[in-house]
Amino acid sequence: MLDTIGKYIVAVADFLCGYPLFFLLIGGGLYLFLSSGLVSLRRLPAALKELRTKNDSRNGQISSVQALASVVAATVGLGNIAGVAIALVMGGPGAIFWMWVSALVGMATKYHEGVLAIMYKGKDDRGNPQGGPMHIITHGLGPKWTPLAKFFAIAGMFGTLCIMNANQLTEAFMTTFSTPEGVASSGFLSSVGSIIGLENAATYKLLFGCAIAAVVAVVILGGIRRIATVASVMVPFMVGVYFVMVLYIILTRLGDVPAVFQRIFAEAFNFRAGIGALAGIAIIGARRAALVNDAGIGTASIMHGASRNNRPVREGLIAMLGPGIDSGFVCTLTALAILLCVPEVHETQGVQGLALAMTAFSRGIPYGEYLLMFIVVCFAMSSMFSYSFYGSTCASYLFGTRKGRWYVYAFILSLIVFAVVPLEAAVGMCDLFYALMAIPTMIAVIALSGKVRRATCEYFSKAEKTSGNNTTNQTNPN
Repeated sequence: MLDTIGKYIVAVADFLCGYPLFFLLIGGGLYLFLSSGLVSLRRLPAALKELRTKNDSRNGQISSVQALASVVAATVGLGNIAGVAIALVMGGPGAIFWMWVSALVGMATKYHEGVLAIMYKGKDDRGNPQGGPMHIITHGLGPKWTPLAKFFAIAGMFGTLCIMNANQLTEAFMTTFSTPEGVASSGFLSSVGSIIGLENAATYKLLFGCAIAAVVAVVILGGIRRIATVASVMVPFMVGVYFVMVLYIILTRLGDVPAVFQRIFAEAFNFRAGIGALAGIAIIGARRAALVNDAGIGTASIMHGASRNNRPVREGLIAMLGPGIDSGFVCTLTALAILLCVPEVHETQGVQGLALAMTAFSRGIPYGEYLLMFIVVCFAMSSMFSYSFYGSTCASYLFGTRKGRWYVYAFILSLIVFAVVPLEAAVGMCDLFYALMAIPTMIAVIALSGKVRRATCEYFSKAEKTSGNNTTNQTNPN
């Protein structure tokens, strides 16, 4: 029964996340990239500068930098490791190039989401500031678009359940710290399994899912401020440690690095395999990038809408750094590590996520599988913290804050359930709900892109005038 349901889910996800999602996210993102005047390239220095600017408003719960850290905590997760590995298996090294393309256009999309999150910031039924596509749609497009806003909120409640994170973290622990023989012969697992009617392997996953749920509960029950505080500490630490690990692999295999980049570019435009194969590689790269950086999915605007900021363009500049960090930087680190240590990745059978990454790091670094396991735990937990806030915000929009708070408990329980779900079904469910979330988000963002463009022109015109006046005053003090 479960296998049949899983096959249907995967089939629907494969359809929606094929050409429709590719044209929606990449095509729509490319339109936003061009219509905004190449904002993700031209305004990158301004975005980095804004990180040092303090918020000047009390209309929010966290700072803009904390919002960015929380968004990156959600996006720099298992998708950056397992998702990249899956992309390499399914689409080959060329899929990584299309992840880079997705990152570039995704930065433009996230810029628009950040601007609109502040421009159309809403409130919950208790008067607390709230953001997200729900408020962007209802305030920006008008009340008649409320059904579209509710459609996003429903998809958002399910799409942010961390299906893949709980699943892959459990798989990683079983692979790293247990053997099939050890699990099968465990007396403790047999005793527990006989009580609940499960085999030893399923019992292991269930118990580990309970442990994950307990740790996550400690953080997310403290609300958005605790989530943001934890994220602002975890993100720089875990990305820094991961960078050092991959740097070690690169330095010890420096001679093979040019060949890896050659494979990425050569197979990204592999016309010899036919136009259909080329399109397939591009779609796989874009599909995995959507899972990684969330650009166009709408979740980032939920977090940025909670920031203490009343300047939309400033929030947009900070928001657009997210895809550059996760899809541009962290995913490249993962791809290099795998391609340098497992050059035969194209021969891998079946859908493999963390298992492939574990193999790569165990070959590249002494005790690498254990070091990667530490990073995996950090990545997975940080994602779960932020995603719980996304889902609870969607639930509060639909049912009110009093009833919506029960979503947090449902989220915690879901971590136990999804720890046992097969990987193929988990990947399919993630992709399906992400596609459903992207539809209303991209409709709203593209429809309101003209207002973002005008706000951008006004912001930078004032900034240039201010800069010009300061220069004149310095050269003519009298």
